[in-house]
Amino acid sequence: MVYYLIALIVFLVDQGAKYLIATRLELAEEIPVIGNFFLITSHRNTGAAFGILPNQRWFFIVITIVVVVAIIWYMNRVRKSSSRKLLPVALSLVLGGAIGNFLDRALNGEVVDFLQFNFGSYTFPIFNVADSCIVIGVALIILDSLMDMNRTESNNKSNEGNEPV
Repeated sequence: MVYYLIALIVFLVDQGAKYLIATRLELAEEIPVIGNFFLITSHRNTGAAFGILPNQRWFFIVITIVVVVAIIWYMNRVRKSSSRKLLPVALSLVLGGAIGNFLDRALNGEVVDFLQFNFGSYTFPIFNVADSCIVIGVALIILDSLMDMNRTESNNKSNEGNEPV
């Protein structure tokens, strides 16, 4: 149950932040946080990450429903494993972020983005809390997979010496 609580917290923080941006800032309005490096910028995205596939609302809605169902199914399966604690947390982050962006797309046809980082003359694509949690969740999934491969490799090596002759 704690994993669904994590997903709910991600969803609520994401939606709360998006609400504040959408209701308090004009579109394209910027608030410098750390000079020109980090700004809060009101932006809307009709596509996926980095604005790819713009105006594909129904495609993203269908894909997100499939992903959410798959995550819930897999999370219920994995959380029973006592050896893997990181994976359900990672899946919770992805779940909360996916549902947050899903709600925006379903209700408004676009996602509210607002976190902008500039690196000299390069501006990283503007993103939101849900996007951040999805990226962190995916990174943790990769880390868990690497750790699991290492555990499996270690177990296989330790079992090699115990085989009967």
